[in-house]
Amino acid sequence: MRNWFLLLISVAALAQAAPPARVEIDYEVTRNGMALADIEHRFEHTGGAYQLTETWRGRGLFYLRGKIRRESRGAITAHGLQPLEYSDKRTGRDTERATFDWNAKTVTVQYQGDPKILPLPPHSHDRLAFFYQFAFVPPQAGQVALDVIDGKGISDQLYSVENGERLVTPAGAFDTVKLVRRKENNERAELWLARERDFLPVRLLIVGKDGTRLDQVATRISSP
Repeated sequence: MRNWFLLLISVAALAQAAPPARVEIDYEVTRNGMALADIEHRFEHTGGAYQLTETWRGRGLFYLRGKIRRESRGAITAHGLQPLEYSDKRTGRDTERATFDWNAKTVTVQYQGDPKILPLPPHSHDRLAFFYQFAFVPPQAGQVALDVIDGKGISDQLYSVENGERLVTPAGAFDTVKLVRRKENNERAELWLARERDFLPVRLLIVGKDGTRLDQVATRISSP
């Protein structure tokens, strides 16, 4: 009886912490203040499954570099998103792929060569889906550990959960939670999640060791 009760609690919590069945978010990306690209996110979930696509279109001189399209699909569990397949397709480059086998606890990654089978770490997410993980399992105070996977391999990442400021974007103004990943040489990544919009990602800032700033800011959020 206790196990059934705990299961009902888990299912209820998951049902409460979920974005609309379809969400579209557009972003502008700048590099040191100069427009670099426009990004479109399309996230859909139904029947315990999700599908997510990200499309980059360069602006100005960067338009000549072609397009980037990343895709992730998988299941939705009591622990959030559980990716099954991930791909990263770019103009003039080999496609990255990652295929997850949760029963065997392995992931097969491939980029510029033969596929490699790796043990699946405990906090596995692909490089795209982890942005929407927090819409189903909101971040708690403290730290969040993520093993971010793409076709090149696995990146162990540790984020501090902080109170974000009132963030004003072209998509609106949001009270936020901020996840911060700090590295050596002043490198860092900061991800802002909108509290009143199901903890959807509204800004991503990456600062390189040379001070280069890549800033991805939401310009539109829609739930058709």
